[in-house]
Amino acid sequence: MNNITLINIAKSQTGPFGSQLHERDYVEIGTPIVTVEHLGETGFTHQNLPFVSNEDKERLNKYLLEEGDIVFSRVGSVDRSTYVSKNEEGWLFSGRCIRVRIDKEKASPRFISYYFRLRSFKEMMRNISVGATMPSLNTSLMDNISLRLPNLIQQKKIASILSALDNKIELNNKINAELEGMAKLIYDYWFVQFDFPYDFAQGKPADETSDPKDVKPYKSSGGKMVWNNELKREVPEGWGSGYLNDLGNIIGGSTPSRNNPEYFTKDGIPWITPKDLSNNVGNKFIKRGEFDVTQKGKDSASLNIMPRGTILMSSRAPVGYLAVSIDEVTTNQGFKSFVPQLPYTTEYVYYKLSQMMPIIENNASGSTFREVSASTLKTIKMIVPFKGIIHEFTNKVNPIFQKQENLEKQNQELAALRDWLLPMLMNGQVRVEEKYQVGDGEIGMAAESPINKFIS
Repeated sequence: MNNITLINIAKSQTGPFGSQLHERDYVEIGTPIVTVEHLGETGFTHQNLPFVSNEDKERLNKYLLEEGDIVFSRVGSVDRSTYVSKNEEGWLFSGRCIRVRIDKEKASPRFISYYFRLRSFKEMMRNISVGATMPSLNTSLMDNISLRLPNLIQQKKIASILSALDNKIELNNKINAELEGMAKLIYDYWFVQFDFPYDFAQGKPADETSDPKDVKPYKSSGGKMVWNNELKREVPEGWGSGYLNDLGNIIGGSTPSRNNPEYFTKDGIPWITPKDLSNNVGNKFIKRGEFDVTQKGKDSASLNIMPRGTILMSSRAPVGYLAVSIDEVTTNQGFKSFVPQLPYTTEYVYYKLSQMMPIIENNASGSTFREVSASTLKTIKMIVPFKGIIHEFTNKVNPIFQKQENLEKQNQELAALRDWLLPMLMNGQVRVEEKYQVGDGEIGMAAESPINKFIS
């Protein structure tokens, strides 16, 4: 291990300031700019990216990102950093960020990005930041950071192992995103466009008794639409109206007293907060949050235990996060959770709430923070389809839910394995042996390695 100052292996640069780039320069289509909000642990968040024109890209070309760069938050969460992949090459970074460009002859950029994710390094970054109210970094502070690194060959070996785990996580996420797109398309096609499969020969929604040649999409094939006075719109003939309350029991939550340490634990009854859901963005399912409650805590706050398959919906700070419970859970007061009741199912209720979220958010109220109450939810009207269509939809989408749940579980195991290996590989407790090196510098694991079941 060698002690090295960052300036000896890398160059730090702050992004363009307001005088160089203003929000008024943003365009609808162009070159993306990553900001602090887009920095993720294993990659950039690609949602809600601002864009600049090709002319501004040329003007700001010294701020273009290259594969292997590492982008830090310059203000606020100064311990946040993200590795730039091939996908983000040619993008720009904002003035609230610092780019670190590693000299590849002296160090492995991928290894350094993992080094920056060490808990001890993150703590050090928070300690060296300046500013009483808002922590901040500058290039001088970055340049003088001291690192303790193995030689370049070991760096590349370690980075290859950790990258294999992250690549598998990314692949699983891509598969889940494609599955999600399929499930949403089916829901929209059936329940928004009203083109659910209809057996016109038998005059009923298609089921296992239908001849495929008689099955066509309802509305676009001439299915009768009728005016519904309650909903003030046309719906398929035979469909009705109801309220969100019809989907199942709407259950709130509460918080046991923080003054009693006997009420909270790390291994008890899962207890979810809106913060847990914000940390879970990108996933559909959730098993537990940062804290569990004990039986005493549950009893003291009169918490309701909700079953697997409950749809958890944050009702304040903010309104609208959704997740499906994998096991029995409780929540704090920031939720209005739906326990589905037949004919409504977890799959249907999840997408129904997603579809109606703009209406739910519009019904939120409050001066300090906006919140939607259970009584308000019970007054929101909804379309009620044929029960049989909900059944057929569930049969189609349930295998997608199962696959997504399994992949999310696998990702949690992969992340736990990566986080367990990370400090031991970095401080030399675990070494990568030469006999595991194969191909063009890629690392193969021994046959008995527990990593093989994930990355093979």
